Amino acid sequence: MSFTQNFTAVGDNLALSAIVALIPILYFFWALAVKRMKGHVAGLSTLAVALVVAVVAYKMPAGMALMSASQGAVYGILPIGWIIITSVFLYKLTVKTGQFDIIRNSVLSITEDRRLQALLVAFSFGAFLEGAAGFGAPVAISAALLVGLGFNPLYAAGLCLIANTAPVAFGAIGIPIIALEGPTGIPAMEISKMVGRQLPFLSVFIPFYLIVIMAGFKRALEVLPAILVSGVSFALTQYLTSNFVGPELPDILSALVSLFALAVFLKFWKPKTIFKFAAEEELAATAAVNMRPKKQEQNTGAQVFKAWSPFLVLTAVISVWGIPAIKLALTGHYEGSNALLKAINSIGHALTFVPEVPFLNNKIFNVAGDPIAAVYKLEILGAAGTAILIAAFISKFIVGISWRDWIETFGETLSELKFPVLTIASVVGFAYVTNASGMSTTLGMTLAKTGAVFFPFFSPFLGWLGVFITGSDTSANLLFGNLQKITATSIGMDPVLAVAANSSGGVAGKMISPQSIAVACAAVGLAGKESELFRFTIKHSLFLVTLVGILTFLQNSVLSWMIP
Repeated sequence: MSFTQNFTAVGDNLALSAIVALIPILYFFWALAVKRMKGHVAGLSTLAVALVVAVVAYKMPAGMALMSASQGAVYGILPIGWIIITSVFLYKLTVKTGQFDIIRNSVLSITEDRRLQALLVAFSFGAFLEGAAGFGAPVAISAALLVGLGFNPLYAAGLCLIANTAPVAFGAIGIPIIALEGPTGIPAMEISKMVGRQLPFLSVFIPFYLIVIMAGFKRALEVLPAILVSGVSFALTQYLTSNFVGPELPDILSALVSLFALAVFLKFWKPKTIFKFAAEEELAATAAVNMRPKKQEQNTGAQVFKAWSPFLVLTAVISVWGIPAIKLALTGHYEGSNALLKAINSIGHALTFVPEVPFLNNKIFNVAGDPIAAVYKLEILGAAGTAILIAAFISKFIVGISWRDWIETFGETLSELKFPVLTIASVVGFAYVTNASGMSTTLGMTLAKTGAVFFPFFSPFLGWLGVFITGSDTSANLLFGNLQKITATSIGMDPVLAVAANSSGGVAGKMISPQSIAVACAAVGLAGKESELFRFTIKHSLFLVTLVGILTFLQNSVLSWMIP
């Protein structure tokens, strides 16, 4: 049995097909924003709706649709679910051993102002983790840190999702940009340059926007010098590295420069008033339930270093995991002569499994008649979650927790995250069904019909839609990158601009992606409250993608000199 994708499956009409293809997406919006279903209920029911549309409207064989869902569910568990499990586990180790009290005190010693803490942790530290690991790690870890500092869990999750907008396009050592070179044929360096002439505008704006959301416009102006140091240092480094180095390092270098610049600046400058939340005492009492009482004495430098060590180890291990040659070895694909990497490669090869998806692999054909491969990609050693688990293993000896408590904490983490992982598995399954049936491409082709005048504005919305559906800027780029190039060429738009806009627009879709919402809620203990977080982020997502649309429209016309 085989299946050929038909992007005009409903009445042989693109518009009708697009309306039907929208049904699962609109249902998901309704389930979370209106009905306020729990995440796993919304995810599973959306998957069911997508399966019905794929089978009934797009004539996809039911067995193939189900196997496609299983492929997505497996990917949702490994690597994505695995990252959230290990991230929360590492955080819980620091809480259980009392080390997080010292971490909190060390941040408070830099600043007690909640606005500045958000800049340090959500924006700068989160961007570093995005650059090193990607997937759910930055939001999971930075949101957990903010909750430990005393932030409202919903606010912490929402702020970290919004802060994560700036670095997403260059996440995971530049993979979203590098991946675009394959389907489009445009050199990754050219795409990197163009994205680096779009995102720095957002990177300057996001810190200010974060503080306005937190505290209002007037309170944001009170810390404007710190906001400018944070945003301008990040944006300038992002521009320079993306245009003169390549797509691999903009996030890591921008985050480190921003973090260091702000920390040094705060040694010499303090806001006139310290901003804290209205319910600060209640939040502190809630946070104290899961932590040991705060010691009164001042922590020494050695104590602070020890408390931060699990996250320093995490940073080091994840950074090593992201080095291209090591990444190849960890997944069993290294072909060089280095003896150590060859040894790692043999282990990585043994722990990498890519079985074919039954009844699906090479059974789906695109409109060009090419078969589409479908495998379960299980890269156990190469997964970022495994790097985080190794950091947790090393941290066991640093924080001095017994093996019994270490294992018990891991068991508690698994128990707490069973529903969030189910949510992630179901929404990624939904994404895979949408892609395999052709629904995603139908929607992309419809947006591409907006014409020479309007397409430059709507081009980023295509990336935004792709990231919402797939949860990944990389996946959205692979899904719509070539469509952007073909459409741009046909209407006289520079294809480099359209392809870059796909990635730049996609960053605003990350904060409303079902799997991102599930990861963020799981990290801060809000499992089942995904609808509240979705309602919090949706308006910001639409606002930011509109800004990227306006910028792309201007770069296609009056600012065309910005195109490399």
